Amino acid sequence: MALAGGDPAAAAPSRVRFRIQPQPYPEALLDLAQQANVTLVGAAACQGVSRSPVVGAMNVEEALSRLLAGAPCNWRMIAAGAVEISPLRQVEAVRAAPPPPTTVGELLVTATKRVRDPRELAVGITAIPRRRLYETGASDPGDAAAQMAGVLTTNLGPGRNKLLLRGLADGVFTGRARSTVATYLDDIPVNYNAPDPDFRLVDVERVEVARGPQGALYGAGAMSGVYRIVTRKPDLGQWSAEARATGATTRGGGPSGALEGYVNVPLWGDTAGLRLSAYREVEGGYLDDIVQHRNNVDRTERQGGRLTFLAQPKDALSITLTGAAQRLRSEDTHYTIRGIGRKRAVLIPEPHVNDIELAAGTVRYSWGGSELTSATGFVRHAYGSFFDATPVQESYTDVAETSAYSERTRAKMLVQDIFLTSRGASNLEWLVGLYASEARLSSPSELLAQRPGLPNLAVYSELRHEMIRELAGYAELSYEPAPGWTLALGGRLYDINRRIRSEVTSERFQPHSLDRSNHFTGFSPKISLQHQFDNGDLVYAVISEGFRPGGVNTGGAFPVVETRESFASDRLRNYEVGLKLERFERRLSLSSAVYYDIWKGIQTDQFLESGLPYTTNAGDAHILGLEAEIAFRADNGLLAQLNGRVSRTRTNNANPEFIPVLADNLPGAPPISGGALLGYERPVFGDWTMRVVGQAIYVGLSRVSFDPRLPRTGGFVHTRVLGEISRDGRGAQLFVTNTLDSFRDTFSFGNPFTAAQARQITPQRPITVGATLFAAF
Repeated sequence: MALAGGDPAAAAPSRVRFRIQPQPYPEALLDLAQQANVTLVGAAACQGVSRSPVVGAMNVEEALSRLLAGAPCNWRMIAAGAVEISPLRQVEAVRAAPPPPTTVGELLVTATKRVRDPRELAVGITAIPRRRLYETGASDPGDAAAQMAGVLTTNLGPGRNKLLLRGLADGVFTGRARSTVATYLDDIPVNYNAPDPDFRLVDVERVEVARGPQGALYGAGAMSGVYRIVTRKPDLGQWSAEARATGATTRGGGPSGALEGYVNVPLWGDTAGLRLSAYREVEGGYLDDIVQHRNNVDRTERQGGRLTFLAQPKDALSITLTGAAQRLRSEDTHYTIRGIGRKRAVLIPEPHVNDIELAAGTVRYSWGGSELTSATGFVRHAYGSFFDATPVQESYTDVAETSAYSERTRAKMLVQDIFLTSRGASNLEWLVGLYASEARLSSPSELLAQRPGLPNLAVYSELRHEMIRELAGYAELSYEPAPGWTLALGGRLYDINRRIRSEVTSERFQPHSLDRSNHFTGFSPKISLQHQFDNGDLVYAVISEGFRPGGVNTGGAFPVVETRESFASDRLRNYEVGLKLERFERRLSLSSAVYYDIWKGIQTDQFLESGLPYTTNAGDAHILGLEAEIAFRADNGLLAQLNGRVSRTRTNNANPEFIPVLADNLPGAPPISGGALLGYERPVFGDWTMRVVGQAIYVGLSRVSFDPRLPRTGGFVHTRVLGEISRDGRGAQLFVTNTLDSFRDTFSFGNPFTAAQARQITPQRPITVGATLFAAF
């Protein structure tokens, strides 16, 4: 069968030295994409085995033509450096069985700032493709965590949670310490020290997680890894659209629902296109407040959208412009008191908001053996919470019946990242980049005295301003000294300036102010050695580092005492050995790693006895861990996945100004966690497809603080079962979450001002049943 290729002008003209051996077409295509540094979509659509090797210098068009000569598939360039594979029209009669679900190794990732097959990277990395997200109903990081080893989220509530990787947790609260996980939307970081913005995963290409310190490439915010959402870009070849509508009911709670969809519009032939996606979601509450006499108080609304423009004026150049926004509102907090079931007794509502806006532009240009990428972004992130602070009001006022504590943050971040990489297959590969960012954070907080019939009166307030400028240069060089062996050296030289200003006023105490600056410079190295065997198995060893700059504490009725005024930088060094292999014609895949981490001067966000936040250095820790992911895919449509993490933590050198003795395990980091997924699909009723998916995640016991005297939380299983029937992109899903209607404490915290009165818990959402209708056009 002759190859039905795309427009020759759409292929990149630069010549690459290819080395592709005869093997199954999906694997051969992945090799081609990696060697040419192009993005590949739909490799699994080309079944069969290539018969002849592709060796020599040629452009991508020539390599695709040689590799796929006689293959039962098409190819076409959908953007600069992006190839889509699809079955030939002539063989659509054999359409009986759809391509099997994608396993860990069947797609390419860009978390290392290059297009790579994760099977060939010396890093623990997991990618969940778009199709898997839809099949499992995963709409946010918490839903997707069951499919990724070592990925957990706290459960304070939507827009309030922290992402945790590998159990490298500095605590479960968010405050002034920089996040340990760098969260990216495409090429732009979206948070500094904020809770996870909780983007709804609508119209995304995949979700990537790179575990372990990534300071050499990503800097101070990647101490435990990188979480990256890769959005779908405009298809320049055809118009398309999709709509999805979901409705659900929760036992004893309010109704939930969501509407989402996208429209893709080509412009000016095949040189430009637009893609618009939007969504609105309502998550019904399930807690009733017996003091305020309100039902389902913890209702949450989330809505947002994204507009992407892609231009490809010539083969080697692409320009992507993206605007995205999300608005999240929770009407109340999600915790209650142990012993009263799914009821709560809070004197006043405790709402939360988390709004984020982003504008970004990415330019990629290729020539010869190099590719230049420039990513520019502006992020505006506004979030805030409201807490019942009545227990501490006597310290601030005598005129209140109840009191509330209001904390808000308005963050603006401008980012520029530009890097140049080598292209093509060579014994020597390199990457060099420059990074610059400026973050400005304004954080007003108030304690408000409340009296019947009168407006709130601010009896304590702090206005804190913070400015952080970072400049960095980074590079990575990899060399193949012998066939199958690769040695890589990299590092990041950084310079960080930080200025903090604070003004505190109070009804009862003297006002005071603070103005401090600090400056940090350093180097974050990385070295790795890997060996890939002839059968594709990979073993690797890596040493990497993560770091975070120190800072200054402000706030409180009195000036901060000298021993608590500042907190020092912390640094984590990671020693890791990993294994990746596939067996039985890629039906079985395994990825595992053993790591040993030394964490010095752990920064942690905590609360004073008054309930006000501050940041300190807790002490040191040594973490020994094992993580593994295994997936098996059978020809009959059966898919099974297991992932897990076990770790042992030993703490020492406790900071006496914080706590005399540290708990052995890091807070929010259970020694054991894991997930499982079982799926099955088959054709029914002719050309319809039936699919059933079940998944579960187990989160072991841990604490919410470094204090060993506090009770443990966790030890729960969360389950989800989903059934689907579809044809040609249209169909329906039925799903059930928390199928056993379990009531377990997922997070023993809710309000720092009332936590001392009784044990706070966050129960699992009761059993929820729902349905989704979807249609693609």
